[in-house]
Amino acid sequence: MDVNPVEYLSVNRSNWDSRVPHHVRGYDLTPFRTDPTHISDVVRFDLPLLGEVAGLRGVHLQCHIGSDTVSLARLGARMTGLDFSAPALLAAADLAGAAAADVEWVESDVYRAAEVLGEGRFDFVYTGIGALCWIPDASQWAANVAALLKPGGFLFIREGHPMLWTLCDPRDDQMLLIEYPYFESAGTVFEEPYTYVEHEAPLQSPAIVHFNHSLSEIFNALWSAGMTITLFEEHATVPWNAAGDAMELVDGGEYRLRENPERLAASYTLRAEKR
Repeated sequence: MDVNPVEYLSVNRSNWDSRVPHHVRGYDLTPFRTDPTHISDVVRFDLPLLGEVAGLRGVHLQCHIGSDTVSLARLGARMTGLDFSAPALLAAADLAGAAAADVEWVESDVYRAAEVLGEGRFDFVYTGIGALCWIPDASQWAANVAALLKPGGFLFIREGHPMLWTLCDPRDDQMLLIEYPYFESAGTVFEEPYTYVEHEAPLQSPAIVHFNHSLSEIFNALWSAGMTITLFEEHATVPWNAAGDAMELVDGGEYRLRENPERLAASYTLRAEKR
């Protein structure tokens, strides 16, 4: 099914708006309120490759309810969180207030980020995880990332691997089969009444439009935008259960294949600097 840009944006925004109350209850947010040193599992996983961010001005694109944004602020970064969901940003602001984190929250589509936030303002752009799959054009995304950064600034992204997004639901014998596009396409429409946290009531807006971007498309988009890729690492784990019974929970809230996990690169980390 082909979906024009207006439709994809409206459909996905409605879906993410409807996720917010479930994620506020389903994310483990209490430690942010009770422990001033607590950071999210996602950011904790990123730390060895992210490096020192204290004192840097950063923007978290597609920040959702802000748990990773607040975590980066707690590491000493001066953070802005950007998302297209107004309910998500209200939840993020509430979390930041309870966590005593000073974060600026801005409502915008990621393709308008540089227009809304201003060009050349940030030392780093942080994004992921599960972010690029909601936007249709990697080149337009990369152009916004580069525009946001100061010269010498960097992008840090950990994302679901494009091979992961191609897989259909696993069979009973745990075989992994490719069903969905690896390369950029017009998008794939799904109906998903439940999100990745446990909740009883189905989503009010279950339709989503999903996009994949091959590694070469991501690399070429960044190079064309004036970025130099300085780090790329693939991981056998991903911080959500992407394959049902075929995956098992391991340390740090990560999931990997239960049988022969070396079969699948489930996520990757990429770092790129603005020339």
